[in-house]
Amino acid sequence: MFYEEPTSTLTLESEDLARKVVQDTDALLGYWDRNERCGFANLAYQSWFGISPGDLYGLPKKELLGPLYELNLPHICAALRGEPQVFERAISLPDGSIRYCITSYHPDISNGVVQGFSAHVTDVTKMKLLELELLAAREDAEHLATHDYLTGLPNRVHLVERIQAAIARAKVSSGLAGLIAIDFDGFKKINDMFGHDIGDHVLREVARRMKTALRETDSVTRLGGDEFIMLATELNVCDGLHRAINRLRLIVSQPLLHKGATFHPRFCCGVSVFPWHGATPIELMVKADRALYKAKRKGPGNTAFAGDL
Repeated sequence: MFYEEPTSTLTLESEDLARKVVQDTDALLGYWDRNERCGFANLAYQSWFGISPGDLYGLPKKELLGPLYELNLPHICAALRGEPQVFERAISLPDGSIRYCITSYHPDISNGVVQGFSAHVTDVTKMKLLELELLAAREDAEHLATHDYLTGLPNRVHLVERIQAAIARAKVSSGLAGLIAIDFDGFKKINDMFGHDIGDHVLREVARRMKTALRETDSVTRLGGDEFIMLATELNVCDGLHRAINRLRLIVSQPLLHKGATFHPRFCCGVSVFPWHGATPIELMVKADRALYKAKRKGPGNTAFAGDL
């Protein structure tokens, strides 16, 4: 009685199914010989690169990848040495789109000799874009946590750390670090007479002006309302601190025109200096704040140093 092994039919069906899976997948599946020429490519290559698998046969990988080839070359060389490779890459396609991909090269080794390698490239663009969105959202959240929402200036979150760093640098250089507590004169009247929208605009503008008055080593922080602290670092003599205050006054006090109204920003400031008025950020902040109240009692536009108390 004739008997036919059912496995032969199953094998043929399995091979057909395997071909279908390989051709229907969205991932790039290909094979490149030791000379980096294509031995096989599935249909996904045509949708990605606009080249049919038939035209890809025998095509050098360098010609397919173009400028991307140099970036992939270390991985290609490693695969041809028999080392499996997995890496992430952004691919610019002929239609101008960009796909983020995970690529793996698996060496084809026969009798200890690398004959070529298979390539598997998976499109992870959606996941990558989501990752980038989450990263941007985290950066925005971190910025909001450490910066004033109205002026964009750093807020008090890292102020103590900044002062501590300035003290450390001053100790190394035997220099000075100045803390300037600032309060704008008559700001409440602006809010009362013109409204908070106008008041917010004035605050944003004076904050912008303050930033332009800073040296690269200085910083200014908004504590809230119309209260600010300027940190002046890397000073060798107190005259440098006086110059910083005068420069700040000159730039900030320029007339400010907005919606037909003219404002003349002026401020009082209280100053403490490391190492004369304190050895810690808290001590310097308390002394600067006390000096500020001393300046305000003297009248608008005044300055008082902690040593004057």
